[in-house]
Amino acid sequence: MEGQLARAQTDRRAKILAVIRVASGNFLEMYDFMVFGYYAAAIGRAFFPKGSEFASLMLSLATFGVGFLMRPLGAVVLGTYIDRQGRRAGLIFTLALMSVGTISIACVPGYNVIGVLAPLLVVAGRLLQGFSAGVELGGVSVYLSEIATPGHKGFYVSWQSASQQCAVVFAALLGVTLSSNLTPAEMDAWGWRVPLLVGCLIIPFLFWIRSSLAETEEFLARRVRPSVSEIMQSIAANWRVVVLGTMLVTMTTVSFYMITAYTPTFGSAVLHLAGRDNLIVTLCVGISNFIWLPVMGALSDRIGRRPLLLSCTALALVTAYPMLSWLAAGPSFARLLAVELWLSFLYGSYNGAMVVYLTELMPARVRASGFSIAYSLATALFGGFTPAICTYLIQATGNRAIPGLWLSFAAATGLAATLLSGRNRALVYRPDSHAVTDPLIAR
Repeated sequence: MEGQLARAQTDRRAKILAVIRVASGNFLEMYDFMVFGYYAAAIGRAFFPKGSEFASLMLSLATFGVGFLMRPLGAVVLGTYIDRQGRRAGLIFTLALMSVGTISIACVPGYNVIGVLAPLLVVAGRLLQGFSAGVELGGVSVYLSEIATPGHKGFYVSWQSASQQCAVVFAALLGVTLSSNLTPAEMDAWGWRVPLLVGCLIIPFLFWIRSSLAETEEFLARRVRPSVSEIMQSIAANWRVVVLGTMLVTMTTVSFYMITAYTPTFGSAVLHLAGRDNLIVTLCVGISNFIWLPVMGALSDRIGRRPLLLSCTALALVTAYPMLSWLAAGPSFARLLAVELWLSFLYGSYNGAMVVYLTELMPARVRASGFSIAYSLATALFGGFTPAICTYLIQATGNRAIPGLWLSFAAATGLAATLLSGRNRALVYRPDSHAVTDPLIAR
């Protein structure tokens, strides 16, 4: 009896360490994306100097979004690599690519030093980051789903997104510290580079952590490793599942980038609130996300995924615009915090169930590539450009609450996808089931 208890404790400890190791690179990916979003205005002035503040900001936000255009390509190329060569090898490779992109952006001189080469190098760094990020999230989610204990898959997979919230909190906390100790002119001149350089400093530590990953038993047990052409044929044959997955992810990716990366820009440029207050709100959002994601992931293990998906998309659909209208009518720190925390609850509750739901829709042999393609398409088409789209819509309409309609669109898309997937009983997750058998996948 004591021996069994000791083995159980050892296994539990090993699982916890595996979750930390696999999520470490996910931290770097999201940290870099958050820093770029937080300091979009300063980055725009450094690399895209224009006569108009709006034009400079839009070019910077477009550069933030352009990295997401590379995600589908990264999902295809790196996803097939992971499905064929293994989860561990792929996750180490994606971390290496992400690191190169991070270093390039952090160290590139401004436009006033090297001219047009500066924005070109920044865009190249963002493209490389987007290429690697195309499969990073999918690879991590698949790894966690394959090491999860029966009946706890939702809780395990939720730590993929929870690790991203650590990056949100860390980046926001660093931003609050910098803005409290540096003048606005100093932040604009060089202070925005400090978080990027901090990201460079932690890269060796993250490599050390992730290099100790073990391959998943599920992958090692597979006798047949599909070729690249076989993987692509399987994905093409199951295009309907990929489309449903893309629709499901739209709600997640739009809401996430709206309440994190876009919040500092929205608070300062649109609501004219203090920059430090905006970062504090973002910090609180990251903490809130971190709490709700694993809680709701665990709840989805008990009640199923679809009840959470349906309720959260419906609530977002009917409350997003009214909440933003209330905020725009009387901008304040308290109102911004209240609105963002409500949207954080909806995001965390939805995503805690959605990510694991998506891993269950994908066939095992192409799980990493199929998941990554669906996720990256949604991010490239909708989520990554959310800051730029919201900025443009506000400028075009003069309505400061218009981002609420953009989020409502994303919620409607997620709601439709949940309902469509529910038409086929084989796609409906049942608590304590370990896999989903989909006739579309079985073809």
